[in-house]
Amino acid sequence: MDVEAAESDRRRSAEPGGFRPVSVIDGDPTSGLVILCDHAGNGLPPEYGNLGLPAAEFSRHIAFDPGAAPVARALAGRLAAPAVLANFSRLLIDANRGIDDPTLIMRLSDGTIVPGNAAVDGPEQQRRIGRFHAPYHDAIDAAIERAIKSGTAPALVSIHSFTPVWRGKTRPWHAGILWDADPRLAVPLVAALRADTGLVIGDNEPYSGALTNDTMHRHGTRRGLAHALIEVRQDLIGDEEGALDWAARLTAVLADLNRRGALHDIRHHGSRMGPVESI
Repeated sequence: MDVEAAESDRRRSAEPGGFRPVSVIDGDPTSGLVILCDHAGNGLPPEYGNLGLPAAEFSRHIAFDPGAAPVARALAGRLAAPAVLANFSRLLIDANRGIDDPTLIMRLSDGTIVPGNAAVDGPEQQRRIGRFHAPYHDAIDAAIERAIKSGTAPALVSIHSFTPVWRGKTRPWHAGILWDADPRLAVPLVAALRADTGLVIGDNEPYSGALTNDTMHRHGTRRGLAHALIEVRQDLIGDEEGALDWAARLTAVLADLNRRGALHDIRHHGSRMGPVESI
């Protein structure tokens, strides 16, 4: 992340006790992009302790997406794009789920029982939504509004990571592009990444991007903004070198789409699913 982006990020306020649920990098609202990272951090406010789990569990995918935040930050810096990152652990509440989703707060995650979530009731769920989930999505709305007011309806790019092995099965993809019904950004992204014959790129792999009320649906589909969720395999971005390498690769692809006018079309023609909305 460049110095200007870092300074912008540090100016954001924290909760009492120093915990900062959301990081925002202002970037250039006319860049044509907003970078998102739903599972950037594994943090918890002090009063939640470790949710009754050993500290080692917070280095796992059940707690956050390892490597995703460095990629998202570097991508925002290289493209001078705004970015919004959720710093709270997905074990506290999952920023990439709708508030009506039964997996919003997990009591059992990948075989691990989460004691601190066992007794979560309606009021506690609403507290977590109000303190963590809602501020993240409000920050995304604010970044989009800022871009729209500058005359640019942005494309949304969400950065995630996935485990190399799932339930004993090795995943062959280096990265996957997840999407639902809007192909404008996802399809050219898949094609551009597959142009490197050394990469195995999944189209809606290792899982589907058709998740109603997730971040892309809420901020992309509903607004008519082009969007794509990029999943990178965790072993490829587990250190700084790997994260910067993938950030450079994705920067080149997105910048090339922009140069060829693809992002211009995305920004100015709205979605086949409806007009760009300002809320």
